[in-house]
Amino acid sequence: MHPATKNKFGRVDLEVSAFSFGTAPVGNIFREIDEETSDAMFQTAWDAGVRYYDTAPMYGHGLSELRTGYSLRWKDRDDFVLSSKVGRILKPARKADIDYAPWTNAGRFTMHFDYSYDGTMRSFEDSLQRLNLEHMDIVFIHDIDVFTRGDDQPEVFRQAMDTCYKALDDLRSQGVVKAIGVGVNEWEVCHAALQANDFDCFLLAGRYTLLEQDSLNEFLPLCEERGAAVVVGGGFNSGILATGAIEGAKYNYAPAPADIMEKVAKIEQVCADHKVPLPAAALQFVVAHPAIPSFIAGTRTVAQLKQNLDWFSHEIPGDFWAELKHKGLLREDAPVPA
Repeated sequence: MHPATKNKFGRVDLEVSAFSFGTAPVGNIFREIDEETSDAMFQTAWDAGVRYYDTAPMYGHGLSELRTGYSLRWKDRDDFVLSSKVGRILKPARKADIDYAPWTNAGRFTMHFDYSYDGTMRSFEDSLQRLNLEHMDIVFIHDIDVFTRGDDQPEVFRQAMDTCYKALDDLRSQGVVKAIGVGVNEWEVCHAALQANDFDCFLLAGRYTLLEQDSLNEFLPLCEERGAAVVVGGGFNSGILATGAIEGAKYNYAPAPADIMEKVAKIEQVCADHKVPLPAAALQFVVAHPAIPSFIAGTRTVAQLKQNLDWFSHEIPGDFWAELKHKGLLREDAPVPA
């Protein structure tokens, strides 16, 4: 599939490119990216036809939104789709007083969770100021999952489904945004949110990949039924589907366990037999599902971005997917690229 392929965004009057640009890395996660590299990646993505960009206040304590706005500010605003998130308020602070981990040399703001009605509205307005762009198309409620909130998650989820949703629903009703959704690390939370409220879309990190298809059980079928779009990030499961089953390979941000290493090694053997790069298969598999119009990739260098774009458009024979299913390495009911 070509990265610039336009797909309808669920039931919403939006089209997004099949490949989208994720901006967590330009928020300086784990290590710093300079301004020139950040901007060069945006321009490289644009030149490749990428027209969907996702950011968040959390990414670099505001730095990602600042850089996103900087790099897109002279583009025709009607030519691209932009999403950001709510759920955190940023407050100015001295650099010495900010705990940046896992970000590096990021924005001069402290972050504070806030899913109240007024906090949601403030978060939205603040993001527009940092972006220096006139509107957002999509807004996600961010990080109301167990991964982020731990024991507080049930209460956080309840508040988000009540007051935060009400604020976003008002923005949607007023035509200020076109789509509202939830962005988390667990499909179960997305599923519960879709059962609770009238959401248009979801951003799901790493839970629908070549290695994990449990979301096919309930969540993705409900999305199809409701016309809700799902954007998937983390398609490499934080590393192993890009690196392969090498020593030190990462799975969900930790060293991959033995059973995952074994399964990836078996997938790699099928890849070798069909001359298919493992990362190409990982990227293209995700967007074969009819509810998933776009895959979000975050990269640190222009070369890395170009490599992802090449993998995304690499031609993969149909019998490759058939063999994965025959060997029990992919669910029989998982949609695959044509």
